[in-house]
Amino acid sequence: MSSIQKKICLLGNFAVGKTSLVRRFIEGVFEDRYLSTIGVRVSRKVLTVRGIPLTLLVWDLAGEEKFVQVAHSYYRGAAGAILVCDLTRADTFPSLKDHAQAFWSVNPHTPVAVVGNKVDLLEQRVIADEELAGIAAQLDAFWLTSSAKTGENVQGLFEQLGERLLDQQNT
Repeated sequence: MSSIQKKICLLGNFAVGKTSLVRRFIEGVFEDRYLSTIGVRVSRKVLTVRGIPLTLLVWDLAGEEKFVQVAHSYYRGAAGAILVCDLTRADTFPSLKDHAQAFWSVNPHTPVAVVGNKVDLLEQRVIADEELAGIAAQLDAFWLTSSAKTGENVQGLFEQLGERLLDQQNT
C-alpha cells in the first residue's frame, strides 16, 4: 500500500511550545532550554492510521511577530494545522482564532486541532478546559491538552489529526 503524504502547520504565539511538541513527537525528546524557531523548521514522520502509512510533513512556524507576515507563504499546500496555546499564559489563547483564520485564508476547509500545551504545570494553569472546548467548537476542531515535557497526549494529537486528514481525503 502506498503512503499518503500530508503537510501540517503548527501555529501559535511565541514560546507556547510548538517546537517542543514537534521534537517530542518526532524524536521523543524534550529539552528544558528554550529553542526559538527562526522562520520555519520542517520535520517528517510516518504514522500508521487505519492501517495506512501517513507521512506527516510537520512545519513548525516561528511565533514571533516579524515572521507572521511571511507565514502565509508557508501555509500553502497544508492539509491541516495544530493551533497551540500555553495553558500558563492567558495572552496566548485569544490569538488561536486569528491563527485559524489566517491559515484558512490560504487553505479553506482544512481541519485544525486546538491544543493547550504545558498541562504538566498544574499550579500555573490559567486557561480552562471549557475555554479550549469553546474555541474548538467555534472552529469545528477537536481539542486536547498536552505536555511536551511529559509526552502526555502528544502522539494522540498527531494521530487524531491524521484521522481527520484521512476523513477529509475520503470526502
